[in-house]
Amino acid sequence: MDRSTDEAAIRRMFEALSEAWAREGASAVDAFYTPDSDYVTFDGSWLRGREENRRTHEELFAGVLAGTRLVGEIESVRFLGPDTAVVVSTGAVLWPWQRTAPADRRSRQTLVVVRGDDGRWRVASFQNTRVRPLPPPGSLSMRLFAAVMRLRLALWRRRHPAALAA
Repeated sequence: MDRSTDEAAIRRMFEALSEAWAREGASAVDAFYTPDSDYVTFDGSWLRGREENRRTHEELFAGVLAGTRLVGEIESVRFLGPDTAVVVSTGAVLWPWQRTAPADRRSRQTLVVVRGDDGRWRVASFQNTRVRPLPPPGSLSMRLFAAVMRLRLALWRRRHPAALAA
């Protein structure tokens, strides 16, 4: 089945959300979410519902997010049915003086988007995670980390022998 029209609509919704962020802030952004949406922030906070999302972002836009813009790109769109898709994107919040996102500010988002009765795609669930790749497995830092974990495990096993028998 050709889903290119639906994918294009989802991509336009994603772009419009970013534009609304920069132009109008929280009051415009909440229209892109379903009333019962879930929003998990980069620090693990869970905003339940469009209203909590709006209130929280209004406070942020009045403070630390004032004058920011949202940048990002969709990496993939995978349809789960005719009216539901999983979207994976990468993005960041930029302050007015920034042209590009510093590497440590990039996040990967997973969105579940649904088509409403009005035909518009909206975000039902949003998970935002900072991109923090681990060092390569053979690197010095990973070898040291593994050695420390093996030592801790050995000490724990010595103090808790009954746990191993279970």
